[in-house]
Amino acid sequence: MAQFYSAKRRVTTRQIITVTVTDLDGAGQGVAHHQGKALFVSGALPGEQAEVEIVEEKRNWARARAKRILSPSPERVAPACPYFGCCGGCQLQHASPELQQRSKAKALSRLLSQQTGEPAAVDEIIAGSSYGYRRRARLGLNYQPRSQTLQMGFRQANSNDLVAITHCPVLKPELDALLAPLHQLLSSLQAVRRLGHVELVLADNGPLLLLRHLDPLSAADRQKLEQFSHSQRVALFLAPDSETLEQVSGEAPCYHIDDLKLTFSPRDFIQVNGELNQKMVAQAMAWLDLQPTDRLLDLFCGMGNFTLPSGKRAKNVTGVEGVAALAAKGAYNAALNNLNNIAFYQHNLEEDVSAQAWAAEGFNKVLLDPARSGAAEVIPHIVKLAPERVVYVSCNPTTLARDSQILLAAGYRSERITLLDMFPHTGHVESMVLFSRI
Repeated sequence: MAQFYSAKRRVTTRQIITVTVTDLDGAGQGVAHHQGKALFVSGALPGEQAEVEIVEEKRNWARARAKRILSPSPERVAPACPYFGCCGGCQLQHASPELQQRSKAKALSRLLSQQTGEPAAVDEIIAGSSYGYRRRARLGLNYQPRSQTLQMGFRQANSNDLVAITHCPVLKPELDALLAPLHQLLSSLQAVRRLGHVELVLADNGPLLLLRHLDPLSAADRQKLEQFSHSQRVALFLAPDSETLEQVSGEAPCYHIDDLKLTFSPRDFIQVNGELNQKMVAQAMAWLDLQPTDRLLDLFCGMGNFTLPSGKRAKNVTGVEGVAALAAKGAYNAALNNLNNIAFYQHNLEEDVSAQAWAAEGFNKVLLDPARSGAAEVIPHIVKLAPERVVYVSCNPTTLARDSQILLAAGYRSERITLLDMFPHTGHVESMVLFSRI
């Protein structure tokens, strides 16, 4: 029988090789070497020999996927999640928490040392529960016409495809318990084909549910949702678009920090790991060593996670935030807690700040907690202020290293470096550095 081949058809065979993994990078990939180039292997741990499949090759490095572990590491553990390896939420459940923390600390130290040219050892790791820690989750919804079923879950790694889940061990147990009944409820709605996503948040005063729906809900659907909110004791919020938020039932959410009450909107940013947030704020307060005569500048302050606890200790605190709604919420929370020595301002801190009224004030201590892009625009202004102490909270080691160079060149030294294990089982690295003026 004749066989015909299209000229466009290209058959490729991916190379499978055997390597020994020597390290774990900051993103949780095993590091090996092959033919003189670094090989980053997902699913392999230091000390393991593994058969790996090369999936991407560049001039100086390559990526691979572990196909078979020939000699398992003693720090390899069984993942607690049945979806691990498919769901893109976690990358490191196969590694012990201690290995994850050591590897992140080592990668952070190495990067800071290389970029700044000065020794930068992580002197403390602050950790908490490795499972049941996430108090916030956003789940995708996708209706399958062929099977007439609703998928609810998280995205696959490097894909828009959903992994349908009914259990997530990194979620707070109160939220994990809602997954199965929530999926059953949403599947029963008339609007099942026109749902966007659902968010679950565990506030200190109970869980909340936010449903993004693409078309107006029928009276029957609204009744089902309200009944669910009452039976499950969940505050219900509906979002017909990206700007509108309707509170249907329950109280306004809040959380507590340092004996203070912070209210927030379901769309406001809060740290997903409440336990680590408590420890992080306590560490920041200890490092700042705020006195009744101090004036603190809190940059990228959000709705006051650090600002309000600082207001209990310092003479004056100025919080600056780029998102107007968060700055307004911060001012509301300050008034709620009778902290009259705090002022909040809205300004895009990726732009020049020199013309801002608050920028002309004197501050002897500074705290900043920027997004992944770092604080390149505002760091030079911090140098001009010449504060005694600067506490930098970072979610991106690369921009932390870049910004640290400016502070070190201006006569500051890094006194303390702490790794915060804010996101166990993921490659995310959160850290804090204390700088003091020489």
